[in-house]
Amino acid sequence: MRTNTTTTKHTYTAVFDLAEEGGFIVTFPALPGVVTEGDTLERALTMAADAMRGYLESLAKDGLPSPAEDPPPSAPLIRGTVVVTI
Repeated sequence: MRTNTTTTKHTYTAVFDLAEEGGFIVTFPALPGVVTEGDTLERALTMAADAMRGYLESLAKDGLPSPAEDPPPSAPLIRGTVVVTI
């Protein structure tokens, strides 16, 4: 059986803070409560994409809309954009 699947590209600002114990803590200003971490920047990016995907999939499953992207924070932090397609 073939199912009709639609994918949507989502782009949100991810804020990478240096953790006191090493590594990075990642938050998303537009996605309240979504927090993850990684021992290296590469691992933090992977974990950020996974956390963002899980959050957005949960919203979709519950029939809720994806949040609008907030403007990037102006604080002098390591910032990056994480894009996932679900």
